[in-house]
Amino acid sequence: MSGTLILVRHGQSEWNLKNLFTGWRDPGLSERGHEEAKTAGRRIREKGLKPDIAFTSVLSRAQVTNTHILEVLGLPDLETIRDQALNERDYGDLSGLNKDDARKKWGEEQVHIWRRSYDVPPPGGESLRDTGARVWPYYLREVLPQVLRGKTVLVSAHGNSLRALVMVLDRLSGEEIVKMEIATGVPIVYRLNADSTAASKEILEG
Repeated sequence: MSGTLILVRHGQSEWNLKNLFTGWRDPGLSERGHEEAKTAGRRIREKGLKPDIAFTSVLSRAQVTNTHILEVLGLPDLETIRDQALNERDYGDLSGLNKDDARKKWGEEQVHIWRRSYDVPPPGGESLRDTGARVWPYYLREVLPQVLRGKTVLVSAHGNSLRALVMVLDRLSGEEIVKMEIATGVPIVYRLNADSTAASKEILEG
């Protein structure tokens, strides 16, 4: 057995609340989102987990979530590395649009394909496969080595950047991962084997 990897999708953002495509845009957390992030910290604490290092994206909703978690854990000054590689999927021309308005403009079926296919990007944006193409090398180069040294590593990121990681850790196909929902503010805890495969997975729900 190696170390522990904790994945947390940011708490609900203002744009999640308004049903807008967010992508690389940078809205803050909603009131509920702040509470979800603090609850994530409490659930991690209740499991007796104490991160040694944290990683997050360059977007504020993930960074603020990370800050809330670390404050609850009594680790406000923990080393935190921020990188664009962990950003949410770029929704391109859909960014900032209401999802219902996008359906009216391009049609229900086309928007569904952009949202839920593995390798079809929206105009000017990224598919989930494209997102994985930047997330996976970063994970292998920066995050995984920390876990394999026996550390507990916290990653506060986004629905699709975390989907890319879960896809590899759970050995899912492209078709399987696009059906998986990753809830806001709910920690997913992996314990890894020395060969980097997942020995166990636990979702810290209420």
